This record gives sequence, structure tokens and C-alpha cells, in this order.
Amino acid sequence: MLSVRSKSLIHLHFLIFIWGFTSILGALIQKSSFEIVLFRVIIASLIIGLYFIFFKPRYFLVKPKALLSFLLGGLLISIHWILFFYAIKISSVSITLSVLSSASLMTSFLEPIFYKRKIRGYEVFFGALVILGLGLIFRAERDSSLGIYIALLSTLLSVLFTLLNGKLIENNEAASISFYQLVMGSLALLLWLVFSMEIPENIFVWNGYDALWMFLLASICTAYAFIASVEIMKELTPYTIMISLNMEPIYAILFSIYIFGEKEIMSFNFYIGVIIILTSVIGNGIYKARKSKKTSSNY
Repeated sequence: MLSVRSKSLIHLHFLIFIWGFTSILGALIQKSSFEIVLFRVIIASLIIGLYFIFFKPRYFLVKPKALLSFLLGGLLISIHWILFFYAIKISSVSITLSVLSSASLMTSFLEPIFYKRKIRGYEVFFGALVILGLGLIFRAERDSSLGIYIALLSTLLSVLFTLLNGKLIENNEAASISFYQLVMGSLALLLWLVFSMEIPENIFVWNGYDALWMFLLASICTAYAFIASVEIMKELTPYTIMISLNMEPIYAILFSIYIFGEKEIMSFNFYIGVIIILTSVIGNGIYKARKSKKTSSNY
């Protein structure tokens, strides 16, 4: 029988597979990155809110002092998504998702600060492999440098968001965290839209299948995946989650080549970089599994 941690790892990779479609949907929707995220957080908030009303009303109850942390989380994830979709639109799905792999190295240095533990050498090693792969991608796709820099900033916000939720899950329900962060993100974006006085005239106009893509993005890729991803933090460390997320570019690149064709086909060095990144993910998983098995056998 699988352990709880093993089940969480399987669930995590299922979520990563779903997240692989997120970038595809963002590229398909014919709206600005701000509009995509605005509708995403609002619709996802409504879906989770309805779920609470009918099935889990107690999840509405949270400690008032946690609201500030929820606001911070909502801002982090909202800005992360805006930058993420913007990077996709000015570069490509493949490049943006590959850059997100730098999250593992960022986490290897930031997690010890948040959780007050020593830096683990093997985390830095595997993270450094990711940077090597990322360096090859930079050299191979210099024409997309702006998109790469924006994707890096988006990645940093994603890491900070994951670390914050790793703390919040200790005293709050995963569903409650997700709901209030999405609500806070919705309010922040709506306020920005109102006070910036730049409301697009066609903000409620949907072309082609945009409405369907948006619903899938907000429901399956956000409402469901958002709650589930916070829930598995009870069993997995932020570093394990972030290093596993390096698989997302692999799924997304395959999807994007199939859907968008030649636009997503990159140079040889680009794919060498992706292979190095994939090697770091597999290597980290094998090393941790052996280390865990060795530790267990000592008891």
C-alpha cells in the first residue's frame, strides 16, 4: 500500500500535468495577461465559494489575523500569473515554462531562511544543474531575452508564494487559504482596474472559444488545482514541490509543439538545456528516495 507521502507525490505530478495546460490556455485566450488573470481569480473565487456554501461552510471561518497573510499571498500569485502570461505572449510557451525551472535553485536558498534550517548541499547541486540548463536556453534564445527576464521575476514570486503557503498550511485549511487568497487577488486587481481608469472597452467581449478556455483555466486549472496544491504541502516540502514543478515545461513544450506547431520548435541547445533540467528533477527524486530509505532502515 502506498504511503501518504507517495500518494501526495502522485497527486502533485497529476497537478503538474494539469498546469501544463495552463500556459496553453493562456496562449489561446485572445485577451491581455491582466484580463486573463482578473477573470481567472474572480471565476475561481466564485466556484470555491459555492463549494463552501453547499458542502463546507466552516471553511469560511478563519482567524482575522491571517487575512493580511492571505492578502500578501493573493498579490503574489496574481502578479506572478500576470507576468507569466505576459511572458508567454511576448516570447513563447516553451521558453517561459523552461525559465520557471529556476524556481528550484531559488527555493534551495530561500527555504532555509523561511524555515530556519541549513542549506542542503544536494539541493544547491541539483539547482545548479537547472541553472546550467537555463544558461543554455538563454544563449539559444537571445531574441526572447525580455520574455526570459519577465519569466524569471514571475518565478521568484511563485517561490515566495509557495514558501508563504508552506507556513500558512500549518494553522489553516488548504481550501480556506486558496479561497481567501483568490478573493484578495480579485479585489486587488479590481481596485487597480478602477483607479487606473484604463478599463478596456472590450473587456467583456469573448472571441471564438475564449469563454470556454477561460472557464477551464479558472475551474480545473485554478479552483481545483489551487486547493489540491496547498493540501499536499502538509506532506511535501516546498523544495520537493518546486523541483517537481520542473516537469511542467516538459509537458507544456510537448503540448505547445502539437498545438502551435513550428512557432514552438526551438534550437538544438534549447532542448539540451531542457534535458539537463529534466535530469536534475529525476536525480533529485532518486537521491531523496535513497536517502529516505537509508534513514528508515536505521530505525
